[in-house]
Parts: sequence; structure tokens; C-alpha cells
Amino acid sequence: MAKSDPEFLARLDRESREAEKRFIGNIAHRLGRPAAGPAPVHPYRGAPDFWASYELGTEEKIGRFMDNWRAAGGYPERIASMSGVPEVIARIAKERQARSTIRQNLPELASLQLESVLPELSHHAWNGRDHEGSLNICEQADVGIVLADHAAAYTGTIVVASSADKGRSVSLLPNVLIAVIPAERMYTRLGEAMSRVASIPAERFPAGVHFISGPSRSSDIENDLTIGVHGPGAAYALIVG
Repeated sequence: MAKSDPEFLARLDRESREAEKRFIGNIAHRLGRPAAGPAPVHPYRGAPDFWASYELGTEEKIGRFMDNWRAAGGYPERIASMSGVPEVIARIAKERQARSTIRQNLPELASLQLESVLPELSHHAWNGRDHEGSLNICEQADVGIVLADHAAAYTGTIVVASSADKGRSVSLLPNVLIAVIPAERMYTRLGEAMSRVASIPAERFPAGVHFISGPSRSSDIENDLTIGVHGPGAAYALIVG
């Protein structure tokens, strides 16, 4: 009998459910509790209707995002236009005593001309044709600079998708992350950003989609909070516009 036969698959399903019932029943018996009953009824599938219609105004979104990013240990700043971004990045680099930067290979970030603003630093752009070389640079870089694809105010989260010009390591390996966030890419709910990621055609879907809410924080070992273990220890969000 073919293993794709409907009757065969149905029998396997019944046997699996019966084995699961016996297993749970045995645990309940040993604990002196009644056997498990039917699963509770859930009135909603996904987010309830009121949440889907929840919307903040532009300034409310930016304010909420900044509060949440700050609460997570990050450093949010508001900048009027892209022309003011190089000065802010230069200040952060000097405060952090950075010696090198790496950025996504995007026109918006190339236009910052950091080589002119910070000539004393070593500057690099991600090169998808030399993955290993770019990865080595990321491992040694002090500052990684990315352009956020989306941001969610309610959770203080930025979304960064990878591509040949946007290596995921730019936001993961340097000690300091600087995320440039155009104000028009700010949404109220994380689901709005996720729906836009989900709408990307399969042939162009990114290999990596990263959701970042402040610096790396880990309490894996004895609940001892440690910053910067699995990513940058300092995270700056520059909201532009």
C-alpha cells in the first residue's frame, strides 16, 4: 500500500491520537487528576477585529516607538531629514570610539558620504559578490549601519530583510547598530509590517528577515541578564522625517 494512500494516513492519524490520549491519561492518573477534556473554544482566529483597526497618528507612532526602543535599552533619536544623519552618526562613532563602519550597499546610505564626515575611520559597504570578505569585515567592524525596511511602534521593533546588497551580518556582528528609519516606514502594529513582508513574491523573498527591538539581551544562563551576546550591545534608532 502506498504511504500516500488516504486510508493509510487516516489510520496513522487515529493511532497517533490514541497514543497521545493514553500518554496524557497516564500522566493525569499519576497526578490524581481527571483525564484531559476537550480543548477550550477560542472565539478568535488570529488578532481580534478591534486590534486590526487599531491605528495611531504619525507623531503617536514615532513617540510610542521611541519609548519602547528606549525601554528595551536602545537609543532613539529624531532627525528632521537625511541631511542631518551623517552628523549624528559621526557623534555616535566618536562617543563609542569606533574605528570602522560597515553599511548596507544602498543608495540612501551611500549618499551619507561618511568617508568625508569621518575620514579617520575605515568605511566599508556590504559586497554580496564577496560574501566571505564582507563577513570578515562585519566581524571586525565597530559600527553596522542599516536602513530599516519597516518599523512597528507598538513593539518598538524594526524589520531588516537581507539581500545581495543587505547582508544580515551588518546588523548582527558589529558592536554597535545604527538603524536609519524613514518615518513613512513606521506602522502602528507589527502585523502591518509582517503582512508587507509576506506580500513579497516567492522568487524575491529574502533569505533572512530580522526583527530587532533594541540591543541583544540574553538571560539563558541562570537568568543573568547579559547585553550583547547574540548581537550588538548598543542599538541606535534614527527616525528621519
